[in-house]
Amino acid sequence: MKTTGQKIIEFYDNLELQPLKEKGVGILNPFKKAEVQDICSVFYNRFYQDYGKRIFLIGINPGRFGAGVTGLPFTDPILLEERVGIKNTFQKRKELSAVFIHEIIDAFGGLESFYSQFYFTSVSPLGFVKDGKNCNYYDYPSLQKELTPFIIRQMNHQVTEWGRSDIAFTIGKGQNHKVLVKLNDTHKWFDKIVALPHPRWVMQYRLKSKDLILDEIIASMNSEI
Repeated sequence: MKTTGQKIIEFYDNLELQPLKEKGVGILNPFKKAEVQDICSVFYNRFYQDYGKRIFLIGINPGRFGAGVTGLPFTDPILLEERVGIKNTFQKRKELSAVFIHEIIDAFGGLESFYSQFYFTSVSPLGFVKDGKNCNYYDYPSLQKELTPFIIRQMNHQVTEWGRSDIAFTIGKGQNHKVLVKLNDTHKWFDKIVALPHPRWVMQYRLKSKDLILDEIIASMNSEI
């Protein structure tokens, strides 16, 4: 019987998406790189070496400086090396969202305690770029429509294999939350979806209130464990 970690590694190793019809939008798939595959293998075998289901924390899609580089949602190359203890050859560039997410992880008692209960994923597990910048799956209605079958397949698989169905959290209260709630109304992945403030919004626009927001997030998450 495969562990949860082995299932997750296999999932990312087999992620495929055909070239998009959406003009000018490229696919960001770090999981085809050997270093990312090695990192994911170490990470998921370390923190998911069991058979348990996890509460999903669901972002938008990987970006160019976080998961789009390391393969791990909300973990940039600096945090990957200094906090997770996995050395890497990536350019050591900080990603603001990742910094705040790791404060949440610390508030739960650290990596082992946090990942024993939670799993980060995204509505689209692959990212997108246009004109050298991050592109969200919902930025263009035609792109979102094209990606919807892919999104449904990947979420179906993850929830069925290692997801808790009673509760999920979205990272951000905006369009990503709205899209996921609408899809969930049809596909019934989760009984309830709770929106959390997006870490980039906190770090850019609410830095003075960061500690208060952090406490509120922890209280909201603890109430569902």
